[in-house]
Amino acid sequence: MTSIGGLTTSPSLSFYHGSKYAMEGILESLGKEVAPLGIYVTAIEPGPFRTDWSGRSMEHSSRTIHDYDEFYEPIREARARYDGQQPGDPDKAAAAVLRIIDADDPPRHLLLGADAMTALAASREAFDRDAARWESVTRSTDFTST
Repeated sequence: MTSIGGLTTSPSLSFYHGSKYAMEGILESLGKEVAPLGIYVTAIEPGPFRTDWSGRSMEHSSRTIHDYDEFYEPIREARARYDGQQPGDPDKAAAAVLRIIDADDPPRHLLLGADAMTALAASREAFDRDAARWESVTRSTDFTST
């Protein structure tokens, strides 16, 4: 179980994203390692769901660098207002997970929720733009034949 936060990022959640990106790498690699044994690994990547993630279970660390207050406080307030308004239905997410358990060829990644699809598309588009824009620099770092 990972999150769309393992494929995309937003400000103020660096440690969360770091742990989810790590989980994505572990699951991707593990899946390739155990595939020859007929074992499937699926990274479940939900977007925002009506759980307690951004409610009372969200713990904020105190800030000691107040230069960030103006930037972070509106994010925290918006996240608190969003609590209970997320579009994802946890019961429907559970049903989706149960569907892939019996699949003959389950996906390596299962995004849950339209917001997850939208966020991933935007993230991939930005990545692809950077890769294309800097392709010549990327390719310039290979050894050249003499």
